[in-house]
Amino acid sequence: MRYAEISKLVVVMAKNQASLDDLRVILVENTLLRVEPQNIGADQLLFGPDGLGLDSIDALQLAVAVERRYGVTLKDPALVRRVIATLGELQIWINEQP
Repeated sequence: MRYAEISKLVVVMAKNQASLDDLRVILVENTLLRVEPQNIGADQLLFGPDGLGLDSIDALQLAVAVERRYGVTLKDPALVRRVIATLGELQIWINEQP
């Protein structure tokens, strides 16, 4: 295998590996959330009265940003609700994608 082929393979493999820190930054940069990224816990709810208070527009913006960054597709509304309940759930789902 040539260097160029190996480099492409490494980029493709790395593209789908989400870190919690990256997801925190993506969340803050793509929503109106005014929280420091490091203050968002992996298991903290993103929606609802016990969560960070994100709304449906925030969910859409987050889903689009994740799709662009990681090359995954979040089209099914039921899947989106389950996957983006917390950043920890989102991270697990992204990292399980082929």
